[in-house]
Formats: sequence, structure tokens, C-alpha cells
Amino acid sequence: MERVAWWVYLVVAGIIFSGYQAFNLSKQEREVDDEWIEQQGNVYMKRINAEKKRRQDLKNPKTMQ
Repeated sequence: MERVAWWVYLVVAGIIFSGYQAFNLSKQEREVDDEWIEQQGNVYMKRINAEKKRRQDLKNPKTMQ
């Protein structure tokens, strides 16, 4: 078995490190995306509830007084 050049070890270490960093970055992006989606869902639900209340007020004129 021949001896492996030292730079081959550096290349392999770089590939492993790059994969590790890519995994961590994708995990962080997923968390940020999930948070953003949750915030947008809350905004949507507030709009739906406001519209529902507005329609109920239109049906019942006594609540407008």
C-alpha cells in the first residue's frame, strides 16, 4: 500500500466539513422558514376573524348601535 499525499487528507477533511456546514445551514433555513410561515398564518387567521366579525355585524344591526 502506497503512502497517501498529505493534501489528500486536507481535501477529504474539506469535503466532510463542507457537508457538515451545508447540513447546518439547511437546518437553520428550515427553522427560519417555519417561523415565517407561522407568522403569516397568524396574520391570515386575524384577517379571517375580522372578516367573520364584520359579516356577523352586518347580519345583526343591533350590534352596530
